[in-house]
Amino acid sequence: MRILITGANGQLGHALQRVLAAEDLLLKDLPEFDLTTSACADQIRRARPDIILHAGAYTNVDQAEREPERAHAVNAQGTRWVAQAANDVNARLLYVSTDYVFDGTKMGPYEEQDEPHPINQYGRSKYEGEQAVLTLSANTLVVRTAWLFGHEGHNFVRTIARLAQERPELEVVADQRGCPTYAEDLARALRQLALSDLRGICHVANGGDCSWYEFAQAIVGRTGAKATVLPITTAQAGRLAKRPPNSVLSHARFATRFSPLPDWRDALARFLNHVTTSVSPA
Repeated sequence: MRILITGANGQLGHALQRVLAAEDLLLKDLPEFDLTTSACADQIRRARPDIILHAGAYTNVDQAEREPERAHAVNAQGTRWVAQAANDVNARLLYVSTDYVFDGTKMGPYEEQDEPHPINQYGRSKYEGEQAVLTLSANTLVVRTAWLFGHEGHNFVRTIARLAQERPELEVVADQRGCPTYAEDLARALRQLALSDLRGICHVANGGDCSWYEFAQAIVGRTGAKATVLPITTAQAGRLAKRPPNSVLSHARFATRFSPLPDWRDALARFLNHVTTSVSPA
């Protein structure tokens, strides 16, 4: 099967390459594949893939407040070009979106049918991308996920594990809740979804939920570091972009067709075990 992956050099892109290694993969990323130009659509039309996994995105949440035009050029307009090209070549399109399309005011987990109301530029640009693929591409599934961590690139787990070795104390936000998601687990779920007939929107994340503070405590505990994790508020953190206080996703739709993803604690343990065992001895 001919599968085109955008954002192939990102942490999810690398995970998808491992999970789909037996397939005919077309790997697209910067600088040759630029979502801010219509040439990206031309590349897709020439490649004529059976499936497109659109993981390419502008993901720096705070920087998007400084560069809203670029965030929207990549996540909204770029996604429109991908969706149109997918429709032109009759390819199935899976668009990886985010829990940040919600404002966080709901008391319980967000369902697929809940109305998005993003509160930062990143979330707005991703929501516009969702609307584009659902409008322009006939065989489409929007896959919302959250708090991603993987083997490559920068992520919360790697940052906390490193800082816990360098500092005696870490201050971490305790009033935002979400669903940590291991890129390897998400990649396997995307493979299942790509081969299914599901359309519309589907939430996929590891089981359970936590605050960033609880997540950091678990990371520090599993690495054996001596650092103390201290809870702070979102206001104290002073981040440029607003964050939803609750972005927990319901996985019910995915679970009705497939086995639910493992709990985030299990995923974290597997990730850290991989990091430990993959380091070559001195």
